[in-house]
Amino acid sequence: MMEKSGTDASLRQAAHRPARIASVDTHAHVFERGLPLAQQRRYAPDYDAPLDAYLAQLDVHGVSHGVLVQPSFLGTDCSYMLDALRRAPERLRGVAVIERDCQIGTLTEMANAGVVGIRLNLIGHADLSLDRWVSAQTLAHVRDLKWHVEVHAEAARLQGIVGPLLEAGMNVVVDHFGRPDADIGVRDVGFRHLLELAHTQRVWVKVSAAYRNRRQPRPDDNDVHEAFRRLRAAFGVNRLIWGSDWPHTQFEVDEDFAHALELLHALLPVEEERSAVLADTPARLYRFEDA
Repeated sequence: MMEKSGTDASLRQAAHRPARIASVDTHAHVFERGLPLAQQRRYAPDYDAPLDAYLAQLDVHGVSHGVLVQPSFLGTDCSYMLDALRRAPERLRGVAVIERDCQIGTLTEMANAGVVGIRLNLIGHADLSLDRWVSAQTLAHVRDLKWHVEVHAEAARLQGIVGPLLEAGMNVVVDHFGRPDADIGVRDVGFRHLLELAHTQRVWVKVSAAYRNRRQPRPDDNDVHEAFRRLRAAFGVNRLIWGSDWPHTQFEVDEDFAHALELLHALLPVEEERSAVLADTPARLYRFEDA
């Protein structure tokens, strides 16, 4: 019986082991009800989004690999995400949320599970110095591990956050089109500053969750296309990556995985360019090629 169970487990794991990196969803969350919640949170879902459901989404839409991002409402307790990464190590990578003074032992354990970056989710938080969120020593550990720092903040604040990270020698991923102001879109001065960071060659932008940048459930296509046009002109397709934002927390009724993928196809109708955003760039950035 033990041998059969081990064989069954191996077969299940093989089923989630794509032969090649054909496409990568760089932004998804997994969680279940009943997990310990962060004391400071903007939202907590009342449903489950387990790993099996996420892998099923990847399979249905022909996406070979995924990146799990620690949800803000779970704070720095990444145990659920780490367990998910360990269940599908060939297929998944992770981005963690960590304590300010996270020690190298904890970070190394995360790296062994498949974590390749940390996230600073500063939406709703006051403007404070970088050292308030992550100590210089911890940031040095992150740099030594060759991880990146993912930043989720309003466009108007990005210059003050990304600048110090670049000065500290970090590679930076900016979430969700850079989060320009919902009322002014690409006219946001912060968004223009984000475009200027392209010359550093150490900043990437996620083409994900456009709906989080508008007040109505689905953004106007013209606004999204214009934001993408400017990002592409500045960063090129080799500095842009795509994410589904599954399960679209707070937008579950109006959004789904298929629509997120359809939008990317509309933004990048040329297959070669779309492949750079979907596969080539994220494969390197999230170190899938290390496997």
